[in-house]
Amino acid sequence: MQEIKLEIEGFDPIEIFGVNNSKLKIIKKYFPKLKILSRGNQLTAVGDEEELLIFDRKIKKILAYLAKYNQLRDEDIDNILLDQDDDYHKIKNDQVIVHGVGGAPIKARTLNQRKLVDSIIKNDMVFAVGPAGTGKTYTAVAMAVRALKNKEVKRIILTRPAVEAGENLGFLPGDLKDKLDPYLQPLYDGLRDMIPPEKLAEYLEFGTIQIAPLAFMRGRTLDKAFVILDEAQNATYMQMKMFLTRMGQSAKFVVTGDMTQVDLPKHQKSGLLSVINKIKDIKGIEIIELNKHDVIRHKLVSKIIQALEDDKE
Repeated sequence: MQEIKLEIEGFDPIEIFGVNNSKLKIIKKYFPKLKILSRGNQLTAVGDEEELLIFDRKIKKILAYLAKYNQLRDEDIDNILLDQDDDYHKIKNDQVIVHGVGGAPIKARTLNQRKLVDSIIKNDMVFAVGPAGTGKTYTAVAMAVRALKNKEVKRIILTRPAVEAGENLGFLPGDLKDKLDPYLQPLYDGLRDMIPPEKLAEYLEFGTIQIAPLAFMRGRTLDKAFVILDEAQNATYMQMKMFLTRMGQSAKFVVTGDMTQVDLPKHQKSGLLSVINKIKDIKGIEIIELNKHDVIRHKLVSKIIQALEDDKE
């Protein structure tokens, strides 16, 4: 008789074992020759070596499924343990980018969002430009999470210029991190939809996911990373140049911006359009433009955008 111990890391054990061990009972049903016990986040199995090898492989497939789809139903366990999971997991709708918390499918919802997804797949540097609510940042973050889950990159780096939108940064309470976090909050919001809290905390703690102001990118070389510069309309020309030249080997860069919401001081010009005009013809770089038809917030948002565009004209 031999024994193996498996540590359930990065997940709430109840997601694997179920309430009152309901899911563990399903697993035990498939391994009647093994003695299987759970304690905390540890799973122990005792039995013959050959049976333990099969058990170890199946549990790792279950954990991989949960990591990818953020849900584990009783029928999922059955299909994995019956070796029917390869076809079972395939999503017929090819619009799905990644499965979020609770297994919710996150997908491109408009034609231009689909173009953005395809462009990110094909190119190493993509600019997504359009008004608020068009899903630029959310789609980019979803693609970054997918790349991390598929082991295409080793880390995700999300950054924004820390530019005041009509408010004074110095008057915010707290230390530097407390002052900067509100600027980065939209990036956290997207991640919370796509990665379970325990796993997200682990990624942030160990630097697998890094969220920082644009100024913190200076001097770095970003290798094997999916890097998103959000709110790029608030970056100056020199900041854009600094950021784009951080690109290392096996990296993918996505830059998002909305030229109608520039918060820079009057004496400073946004560098986003200047940079786009200079590099748009370089092979491997693509520009995707989104518009009011891509707005996926409240139905009033697209009407507000249209009214403000009419007023500007």
